[in-house]
Amino acid sequence: MKLATYKDGSRDGQLVVVSRDLTMAHYASGVASRLQQVLDDWNFLSPQLQDLYDTLNMGKARHAFPFDPRMCMAPLPRAYQWADGSAYLNHVELVRAARQSEVPESYYTEPLMYQGGSDDFLGPTDDVVCASEDFGIDFEAELAVITGDVLMGADPETALAGVRLLMLANDVSLRHLISTELAKGFGFLQSKPATAFSPVAVTPDELDEAWQQGRVHLTLQSTWNGRKVGMCEAGPEMRFHFGQLIAHLCKTRHVRAGSIVGSGTVSNQGVENKGKKDWPKGYSCIAEKRAIETILDGQPSTDFMKYGDTIRIEMKGLDGQSVFGAIDQKISPLN
Repeated sequence: MKLATYKDGSRDGQLVVVSRDLTMAHYASGVASRLQQVLDDWNFLSPQLQDLYDTLNMGKARHAFPFDPRMCMAPLPRAYQWADGSAYLNHVELVRAARQSEVPESYYTEPLMYQGGSDDFLGPTDDVVCASEDFGIDFEAELAVITGDVLMGADPETALAGVRLLMLANDVSLRHLISTELAKGFGFLQSKPATAFSPVAVTPDELDEAWQQGRVHLTLQSTWNGRKVGMCEAGPEMRFHFGQLIAHLCKTRHVRAGSIVGSGTVSNQGVENKGKKDWPKGYSCIAEKRAIETILDGQPSTDFMKYGDTIRIEMKGLDGQSVFGAIDQKISPLN
């Protein structure tokens, strides 16, 4: 099933069920008014939402209305936890190679992960507001999962069973603030503003055979200012699947229902083309594009985002239809 949260003037919005083709919706208030309620009592409430979803897809829901992504908050507008991994090692390798730095061996056996702000997520069409263009504004196209309860010490297989829903994410980064923060040895803070998520969150069964062993085997599309810059394959090069990422998070603590775990920037390796390295799949963040330029030309030539720039992130299913709807945002100044 597919779930979204509509704006209603409150912090947590109103839960709606959305049709498979993303054309129609129905308020879920007869079952639950908030997504967190469903996550807290998944085994009891999700079958009731599934019944409503099936009725909606058959065109028999009496109070259905046209679905409008512009009305959407993040599917889970605020969460108990947002932890973002870096499961695509090619991204790390490129950035490290650009600054002539070795990738530590531990990166290949244990996921990188940081804990971000989870109290103020952005909806899929909300502006990315930034106080200065000088901060180095960058998009990051990712996948994310929302979990149920996963107990401390769970192995990857058990942790994977805790995945309830999947979404797309734009994990915005302020690149010019990152190096100073990391140099302090305490990780990201100001360099990671509010994250945006796709209009709908979907249960894994909606992905059909594209959901395999904790990975989504579909293409993630990134379109910057109307130009498609990334067509990255999300499945094959995901070094750590979502079960491994969740297990890493719950090594020393419980992960509770309503936690969100991100994949990190989706990234694909380059290929040799007539004796020269090429990256035909493009990129899912500007930092990676700049790293490629540095490797090839000795310096970057692509600027970070400016006010008025737009970014669209979307993923099509095996049937060619949008799975999650699109993140479609504009960069705006702080008034």
